[in-house]
Amino acid sequence: MNSRRLTKVLAATVAAGLAVALSACSVDAGGGGAEKESSGSALERVTEAGKLVVGTEGTYKPYSYHEGGAGELTGYDVEVVTAVADKLGLDVSFEETQFDGIFAGLEAGRFDIIANQVSISPEREEQYTLTEPYTVSPGVVIVGKDNTDIASVADLNGKTTAQSLTSNWYTIADEAGANVEAVEGWAQAVELLEQGRIDATVNDKLTYIDYIGEHPDAAIKVVAETDEASRSAFALKKGSDDLADAINDALVELGEDGTLTKLSEKYFGEDVSK
Repeated sequence: MNSRRLTKVLAATVAAGLAVALSACSVDAGGGGAEKESSGSALERVTEAGKLVVGTEGTYKPYSYHEGGAGELTGYDVEVVTAVADKLGLDVSFEETQFDGIFAGLEAGRFDIIANQVSISPEREEQYTLTEPYTVSPGVVIVGKDNTDIASVADLNGKTTAQSLTSNWYTIADEAGANVEAVEGWAQAVELLEQGRIDATVNDKLTYIDYIGEHPDAAIKVVAETDEASRSAFALKKGSDDLADAINDALVELGEDGTLTKLSEKYFGEDVSK
């Protein structure tokens, strides 16, 4: 090969290499979230970032709320996920989101996991990666103190309830034939119930117990339990199996060292972690 041709070949090779490099840089620098997110596993990404970003409601006492209404974010879920992050050697930061939009936030990559009493259901197991449960509690039907029309889940047929549309409590009320009014969460549902604007609401027994503890004169009562206990887990994007496994390992350790029991008793007076 003569020197003139060799020079042309070398120039073409260098140009091709530069084109490939520039193309790779443009993909990375362009902020392509999907491309960046697809590189590495979920566990690798949070480990590299050094923190676990958590989606939570911030208005769901005693699980995720602000002390005194405007104080520091706290609650059972907040403390459990913080303990999990500590076991994984990660910092934790919280993104507060209304529950009806929290799964969209997870899908959009705003946070790594949801810590907000996500009930395990076949539909959710199909759409998301769920950890092992860290809370077990029956659901209950709650009515006004003077209500005598509702004494079971079946009695919700034709009655008006208030539920978050993305909760499993909505599914229970809807399947029972209730007319469901959409609300953001428990606080709004119980307000409507106490005002007599709805007939009932279905929710977690532990939430009810905590509310009665704070409002002993509340004119509401429990009339029935749902057939199955609610088992709540952390929710991750589908395919985040390695991060879920690491969280499960951390939950086992927190159970063995007594942390989950201690946090349960702090917020509920009994162990609700199993």
